[in-house]
This record gives sequence, structure tokens and C-alpha cells, in this order.
Amino acid sequence: MTPSILLASTSPFRQALLHKLGLPFITAAPEVDESLQPDETAEALVTRLAVAKAQALAKTYPSHWIIGSDQVCVLDGAIAGKPHTAENARAQLRAASGKAITFYTGLALFHPVSGTLLHCCEPFVVHFRTLTDAEINGYVEKEQPLQCAGSFKSEGLGICLFDRLEGRDPNTLVGLPLIALNEMLQQAGINPLTN
Repeated sequence: MTPSILLASTSPFRQALLHKLGLPFITAAPEVDESLQPDETAEALVTRLAVAKAQALAKTYPSHWIIGSDQVCVLDGAIAGKPHTAENARAQLRAASGKAITFYTGLALFHPVSGTLLHCCEPFVVHFRTLTDAEINGYVEKEQPLQCAGSFKSEGLGICLFDRLEGRDPNTLVGLPLIALNEMLQQAGINPLTN
């Protein structure tokens, strides 16, 4: 019998990634304050939030393995959030042009009944080409990446913005590091290949 799995996210991108593992799961939105704490690093922030998201749903889903995830990107030493407007997206892409930005994705797997908690932070580096204003404007107009950290969708036209990608798992860039998640599931006795 396959264990019950809950993805603590309503992100269609994370859901699509989790479907790749072929395990049945349900989703729910966690209520978590995502504010940055004083002197908190990007790595510490996403790890704390991934754990908080997984634990936020524990009372409602006590017998599920709950997956929490959170992501930020860091450009020039500062955390860059979702742009929310086309103007902000263009500004983020201009700032990233010709540079490398690092994405940090926190991942947690929690089982309320057993108290098992596994977590990690996966980095992934995106090296941008030097972009023209016309390319930036065209990209933002075509793909509307307003709810995406870094102002791009690597699984779409955003791939044209890059010089190279550097990291263990390209799924990390979309918001759910599947290699790390598979490792955690295996530790929990859940094997996507045999369950």
C-alpha cells in the first residue's frame, strides 16, 4: 500500500514536478508567515519555511507524509523575490544580465505521527547571457513571469536567457528538487520505483 502523501503547496509548477515521481498525492495550502527574520541567510530562510509549511498542515493531515518547499533567489548578495509587475520583472532581468544568480530551494518531508523530519537546502546557479532591452521586453511580454522568483520560467522561453546552468537537479530551479526528495522518500521507506 502506498503511503499517503501531501504536497503543502498549491503551485501548479510543484504539482507538475511531483507528478513525475508517479506517486499519488493531494495538495493543500499551508498558512505560514514568510517574512525574513533579522540576519537570516537565504539558505536558512528557505529551510525554515519549508519545514514550517510541512508542519503547518500536521494537525489536519496527521497520517500523511507532508512535503514542504520554499525558494528564493539571490542576486548581488540580496534576496530577490517575485516581481509581481512587468516593470519589476524587467528591472530584475536587467540586473541579472551577464551575471550569475543563485536559487536556494528548501525542502522538508515530515510525518506528524512518527515525528520524522527530513530537510535540506538545494542550491542552483543560473548564469545569464548579456541581454538586450529588446530581449528583456520581449521575454516579459511573451511569458509574463510575474509570479516567478528571478522573473523567468526555466521550463519555458526563459531558457533563452541563460548562458549555462549549474547544479545537481534542474527541477530545483522550478521549485521542487526531485533528486533530494527521492532521497528523503527512500529514507522514509517510500520508493517511487516500487511503491
